[in-house]
Amino acid sequence: MTVTEAGEVGETSETVEEAPPAERPPARLTWQKLTFLPVALISVLLATWLWFQQADLDALTRNALSGGQVTKALWQHIQLTAISTFFVLIIAIPLGILLTRGAMSRATPVAMAFANTGQATPAIGLLALLVIWLGIGRRAALIGMIIYAVLPVLSNTITGLKANDPTLLEAARGIGMSPTGVLARVELPLAVPLILAGVRTALVLNVGTATLAVFGGGGGLGVLITTGITNQRMPVLVLGSVLTVVLALLVDWLASIVELLLRPRGLQP
Repeated sequence: MTVTEAGEVGETSETVEEAPPAERPPARLTWQKLTFLPVALISVLLATWLWFQQADLDALTRNALSGGQVTKALWQHIQLTAISTFFVLIIAIPLGILLTRGAMSRATPVAMAFANTGQATPAIGLLALLVIWLGIGRRAALIGMIIYAVLPVLSNTITGLKANDPTLLEAARGIGMSPTGVLARVELPLAVPLILAGVRTALVLNVGTATLAVFGGGGGLGVLITTGITNQRMPVLVLGSVLTVVLALLVDWLASIVELLLRPRGLQP
């Protein structure tokens, strides 16, 4: 081996040794994301509790808030939100997939028109029509909430599936994947961010719309709000409003955590 060759080998060894280590992928969840909003919501609830401790409550207010009525209203609100969102998911996502397949895509404008009509209709008016048709009870409230929240999930499912790169889909078919395999292993994972954004929007919509369920006999935190307004009892109104806002922000925060965890790592911004 010549001196020149030996020098080149030495330089090559130094180059290999000085190669920088591979960067670790950024964490999906930071401590700020996990702690900031929960701490803020706990602070709001604590401040509300302290205000109630020093407030002068009359007999009517104490009666409206006693006997576990607050817990009952909160639990009913959570149930309304969870059940309606579940049915939104099992309706909107399969329908969105179906409307992007072959000849069924021609029906997309019609389906979107119906979904837009449902959300464009004032929620209280839609609930009133359903109560007239179905009678007073939780069923009318749930159907109204489902109709009102279908649009964001359906729209985002269709948009997410149509936004996929055709070359990736063609490559998947080229290696022998079946249409179902392409959908399950390529199309849906790529559309996950948009679909989850629609689900997150639907959840927050349902938390807000559930306050109107009281007008159809569905219960929920709307009971406290309407009681506070009709009886002119500010503490009852404040409590119902604060709990509704806190629940909406908490649901949105939980949905954002799930969205980050389920987003494919290759699609991280």
